[in-house]
Amino acid sequence: MGDGLSRRAVLRGASVAVGAAALGGLWGLGAPPAFARPNRHREVVEDARLVWKRLPTGWQDGPFLANGFLGVQVYKSTQAQTLKFMLSHTQVQDQRIQWEAGIGLSRLPIGYLTLTLAGAITAVDWALDLWNAELAGTITTTQGSVAFSAYVHNDTGVLVVALEPSAGETAAAWGFQPLESATTRTVRKPPEYIANPKPTLGASGATRYAEQPLLAGGGYTTAWQETKIGTRRLFAATVAYSFPKATSTGEAVQKVRQTLATRPEVLVADHRRWWNAYYQRSFISVPDKLIQRFYWIQLYKIAAATRANAPVVSEWGPWFPEVGNSWTAVWWNLNVQVTYPLVNSTNHAELDAVTETFRRDHANLVQSVPPAYRDGETYALSHPGDWRLRPGGTRAVGIPGPTTKNDHTGNLTWGLHNVWLAYRHSMDKRILRDVLYPTLVKALNFYRHFLAMGGDGYLHLPMTRSPEYADAADCTYDLSLIRWAARTLIESAAILRIDDPLIPAWREILAKLVPYHQTQSDGVLIGDGVPLAESHRHFSHLLWLHPLREKLWDRPEDRDIMIRTFTHWQSQRVNWHGYSFAAASSMSSIMDAPEDALAFLRFFLDRNIVHDTQLTPNTMYREGSNFAIESPITAAQSLVDMMVQGAAGVLKVFPSVSAKWAEASISQLRAEGAFLVDASRRDGKTEWVRVRSEAGAPLKLDHGITGAIEVRDERGRQLPYRVEGSHTISVPLAAGESVVVNRPGARPDLKPRDVAALESAPAWGLPA
Repeated sequence: MGDGLSRRAVLRGASVAVGAAALGGLWGLGAPPAFARPNRHREVVEDARLVWKRLPTGWQDGPFLANGFLGVQVYKSTQAQTLKFMLSHTQVQDQRIQWEAGIGLSRLPIGYLTLTLAGAITAVDWALDLWNAELAGTITTTQGSVAFSAYVHNDTGVLVVALEPSAGETAAAWGFQPLESATTRTVRKPPEYIANPKPTLGASGATRYAEQPLLAGGGYTTAWQETKIGTRRLFAATVAYSFPKATSTGEAVQKVRQTLATRPEVLVADHRRWWNAYYQRSFISVPDKLIQRFYWIQLYKIAAATRANAPVVSEWGPWFPEVGNSWTAVWWNLNVQVTYPLVNSTNHAELDAVTETFRRDHANLVQSVPPAYRDGETYALSHPGDWRLRPGGTRAVGIPGPTTKNDHTGNLTWGLHNVWLAYRHSMDKRILRDVLYPTLVKALNFYRHFLAMGGDGYLHLPMTRSPEYADAADCTYDLSLIRWAARTLIESAAILRIDDPLIPAWREILAKLVPYHQTQSDGVLIGDGVPLAESHRHFSHLLWLHPLREKLWDRPEDRDIMIRTFTHWQSQRVNWHGYSFAAASSMSSIMDAPEDALAFLRFFLDRNIVHDTQLTPNTMYREGSNFAIESPITAAQSLVDMMVQGAAGVLKVFPSVSAKWAEASISQLRAEGAFLVDASRRDGKTEWVRVRSEAGAPLKLDHGITGAIEVRDERGRQLPYRVEGSHTISVPLAAGESVVVNRPGARPDLKPRDVAALESAPAWGLPA
């Protein structure tokens, strides 16, 4: 074909165009041009759409919509003729701070909309269009059918649904069923706990609402309304929350009315504009299309789940399971920490709620400090907490020692590592100066209260708890975080030109902190005298390897301890969970083991069941009867780690790509140093690399091209460079400048491409 498009792309584009035409009809839009300019981002994102040929049953297999605040899931009801649209909201929580956050500051269930049809549902044909963040399709019943499309408007947080019923289904009707406004957590639930009052159902003109007051003040309101435009029916619903003032009903009603008063095509165009631009900020294509589609679904999921101005993610993201369970708050002992690295590496700082949370609410960290240590210079972070960093009740980080410790001591420092990553990927000194530095000083101060010099000349830490495993003095988990904090503060003070009086204390920590306890067989231990004796899902005693990168594969003297410790941990997998396999994949990539990295990732994505945990058909995740979203999202980061690594001052391109993948294409992946990376792999070799520097940081590039190279700017002019290794060079780049590296005489096409598939792969969801 003359335009260079493959037959596969043309056929896929035709299928999408048909679906888009139907969708355009519901929103009053025309069909897109049949031969629009090729958009590789759009092609791969549309190819990743989830499909339902069977009726989903709940959280584990249903489609999901959100904008960081309002969350919606669609699945079957107990009645054969009814669909549920489960509503959730990331800000809706209780405010009874006298109890710990999982109870007194618990996220609260809201309720579900019902779409009751004339006939029993006999078939569905749905697709979740990631490119436009819209769910569309048909519902077939014994009496007819209904075509529909639904989305949660990106800017307003209003669920908008368009219906086109056939003759037999014109009586389809909407309703709302509130759920009890009470925590679903049972762990340590006090006997005096009672639910919030029942909601008040009412109407304001044609808009109906359910007003839910809270015993602590404030409350939340669900509002909904339907209107007709010819044979189409437009429905809008939203949830508004307020505390301490009870002003949510007016806000919810107004949002619904404004939505229905706006032309549908204007609303949907505004919504699509944000999402279409979002996906074009970076790009990955690999030959394994199961993995490729999974990756793009996670990019959709994380943008649906979080925004910089939205609450940091809880276990469920915006999607409160109808069945509830115990994960009603925010967990900072791993879950948040492994979720957010993806927003940096994929060039999506607009999703970084972690940095904004610490910027806004750092003063609340004092509430997690044990009362005896609240000196105004100490911070800590207990779990669970609410999205304002409050632990609730008397819950606090334990005091190191045999009788008073708990496993919360490292939460804050590890959480702040995410802020460090935000700085390193942007090189924005405001993040360093205003957020990381002042908070990390107080986080390290917590540990400094307890470090004591031993007779061996080393600083030792009394007993703490390695998360979910065992008590240990000199706990490796804590020691690695202490080392990282001291090293980072010294480096940050130099960058910010701060002559901090604590610098000598931080240097002493680096010089005298006890080395990690280890054995020849196990590598690094959990702590002093405590080996890893059985399978452990957490990789807490391996933080120094990943993500803190204290030991480096590029330093030959570090390799032995990295190999021994990782080999021992991964030799016992019976109790591993999803994020264990994701972490093992990333660690394998770091240690130059691409086949192992792919095997760990693919094992998880193949939905293998380990310790009663499993990836679900819609790419959510379950642990027994509990649900979560962090494991799939961190697995997407594992793919990025195969494509680009940028730690320790070296930018590596395609550092851990399996030999099975002869081709790969990336664009605008963001690496430490504020570098944007484009590259192409073809015939099993790196074809070309382009790096754009946003901050003018020193660039040491491991480009992976063997043999002679050309090093030019984007206008084809030769650039000076220094050879640092067999395929590593240093290139001086000012902010805004780019370098292109390729083989001599080549003039590569620098655009991203969807590489050919190794084999066919099913769509995610519930395909036929």
